[in-house]
Amino acid sequence: MRAIWSGAITFGLVNVPVKAYGATTNHDISFHQVHAKDNGRIHYERRCEVCGEIVEYADIAKAFEEDGDTVVLSDDDFDSLPEADNDEIEVLQFVPSDQVDPVMLDKSYYLEPQGKTPKSYLLLRQTLEDTDRTAIVRFALRQKTRLGALRVRGKVLILQSMLWADEIRDIDYSEGFKGTKSRAKIGDKELKLSAALVEQYSSDFTPEEYEDDYQVELRKLIDAKFEHGDTIDTEATFGRSGSGSESGSDFGSSSDSDSSGDSDADVVDLMAALQASLEKKRGKSA
Repeated sequence: MRAIWSGAITFGLVNVPVKAYGATTNHDISFHQVHAKDNGRIHYERRCEVCGEIVEYADIAKAFEEDGDTVVLSDDDFDSLPEADNDEIEVLQFVPSDQVDPVMLDKSYYLEPQGKTPKSYLLLRQTLEDTDRTAIVRFALRQKTRLGALRVRGKVLILQSMLWADEIRDIDYSEGFKGTKSRAKIGDKELKLSAALVEQYSSDFTPEEYEDDYQVELRKLIDAKFEHGDTIDTEATFGRSGSGSESGSDFGSSSDSDSSGDSDADVVDLMAALQASLEKKRGKSA
């Protein structure tokens, strides 16, 4: 793995030099877009609406619009911000681990100790583990100030970037958020059957037992096309470039029919469903 950041964790007078590595990866298969009629590769152009020229990334600046006016910010403007080159993970507080709301957690990074004597790293790791605490930290990454949770995973410190409090949407219960003001009554028998079903499915979490079935089958489909010679020369997809305008989106069109309405025909007998689920699970366990 290649480190994406290096700096130090700081709390009080303690300084813990670390390197950060991405802890996750995306296994989804990537696709190119081609013209369905002739298999030509589709390109997206960054064209200026004033002069009509195609603009290179190096010549693109960021702009912000408000009330009909626009301001343009250059790379130098962003570099002048105080957090742009901050190389510290600043500990703000230590909190009980169960107080960190999972909905706030974002991307994860493994932290590796730097230097010949990682004693401060080991001390922080052991202290967090023994006290069952999570360190709430602030750090800068890719010109953005971020909030983070620093915790222990196995023998490694892991940094999880967090969303800011104002990035979490509140549920407006006053407008009758579905399910919060339902008149449905839950009976004792339904609760008992539901609890029994939960018990049937209960076990220790083993994430390695699960896989992305869609991506597995997609890979098989692609391999089958290769095996049967259902291919074209990749260079041919870069042939004559079309000048037609783009239409539609990358996603399939959705149906206009409204399927959100409830009807008596759609109502499922909850007791029967719970009972059937229990019997099915018992049958598999037999």
